[in-house]
Amino acid sequence: MEEPSKQRPTWFERLSDLLLREPEDREELVDLLHSAFERNLLDADALGMIEGVLSVSELTVGDVMIPRSQMDVIRQAEPIERFLPMVIDSGHSRFPVIGEDRDDVIGILLAKDLLRYFHNPETFNLADTLREVVFVPESKPLNVLLKDFRSTRNHLAVAVDEYGGVAGLVTIEDVIEQIVGDIEDEYDFIDTEDQIMPVRGQRYRVNALTEIDVFNDYFGTHFVSADFDTVGGLVVSMFGHVPKRGDSHDGQGLRFTVIKADSRRLHTLLVEKVRSDS
Repeated sequence: MEEPSKQRPTWFERLSDLLLREPEDREELVDLLHSAFERNLLDADALGMIEGVLSVSELTVGDVMIPRSQMDVIRQAEPIERFLPMVIDSGHSRFPVIGEDRDDVIGILLAKDLLRYFHNPETFNLADTLREVVFVPESKPLNVLLKDFRSTRNHLAVAVDEYGGVAGLVTIEDVIEQIVGDIEDEYDFIDTEDQIMPVRGQRYRVNALTEIDVFNDYFGTHFVSADFDTVGGLVVSMFGHVPKRGDSHDGQGLRFTVIKADSRRLHTLLVEKVRSDS
């Protein structure tokens, strides 16, 4: 019989005991963590986050960034009345402001700073509102970028390629989602009744969990998959792997672009009708 005064070992002590056998490499460390999960020393969420931490050290900015072609940007010469609808529709909190082209990022506009415009439109000046741009190489390791984000309190950086051109942008949310999985916000889909949402023109935001039959009924398409029930699974099968944000694929007159995903699965797609070549 166990002595009353003897305390049960804590979760950390039990995990430490399991890891006393020093792993030879990362693969063996992961095996030990999975063994801890099987012995109920770790729950699924903790295991997933630890694996996410390990993966972050192996990923670079280029692996998770939003490609330049998918960046929502504001042109310096545009009047506020012209770009304001895009700011509202996108739901983002930060926007790169460009000069001549997308390689000429001159500052970052915070959506909250537009409150000055609504308060006193005649005194608003875009140039005076811009924040400094942080540029990082697309080869920068994510764990180093996360440390920089924490120390500088920046939430967005513009990624540049080896020639100094803009390759894309990366946010602190992109990095954290590699560790904890998808972070939902007020612009994510909340209930299943709004799985397909018109954006503008012939463009639609589609929840990746939308059933293929529901998608076919809405768009008049004829997608069939014996292996997947959802649009997200269908798109993954199109690529042959889990695509990154910004990747796109055409099929049956539609273009599927990934606008929200993590390393494990797709979350939100942009679907737009494209003209047929026939």
